[in-house]
Amino acid sequence: MDHSSVKIPEEQQHEVILDFVTHSAGLSTKEEDQSGLVISQKVDGKELGFSHDDVEEVLQRKDSDGKVFLQVNFKTGKKILLTDNLIGFKPALCRGLDMDKLPRVVTTPDLLSVVEAIEESMGSESAAFEEVELLKRVFDSVLMGAESVGFDLTSERVWLHQFCMSDRKASA
Repeated sequence: MDHSSVKIPEEQQHEVILDFVTHSAGLSTKEEDQSGLVISQKVDGKELGFSHDDVEEVLQRKDSDGKVFLQVNFKTGKKILLTDNLIGFKPALCRGLDMDKLPRVVTTPDLLSVVEAIEESMGSESAAFEEVELLKRVFDSVLMGAESVGFDLTSERVWLHQFCMSDRKASA
């Protein structure tokens, strides 16, 4: 994997991010002004906004296939990856979850994949309580990671809460 990266000069960061998003297949800018930017993912409509003042550095990098992506590091220590289709981020640490078994970078569509896995596990006759609980932790890890970088996932959090409540009633 080519780990080379090009650091974008501070005065060009805003333009480089905007240009990258504008020319990407799956990202768009919903709002843009002098102080900040809101990036939307076409696949699920999820938005991420941030102020230009919060950006510490922007790196232009290439993935293992040679495709260019941007790594945006924030002054808070958080970081996101802007790819052609998605905004990537680190899953949050979650008690009882082996983080080495999760990808280092996840995206909001991963939440749907985890939901489908939970539903499949619960529908199975051999559904193991431990497996469902593990998948709930994975969901929570991705959810908290997304929220920590600025995504609003209130509806997904409500879904998880309702799901857990109905699951408790079903097993009582």
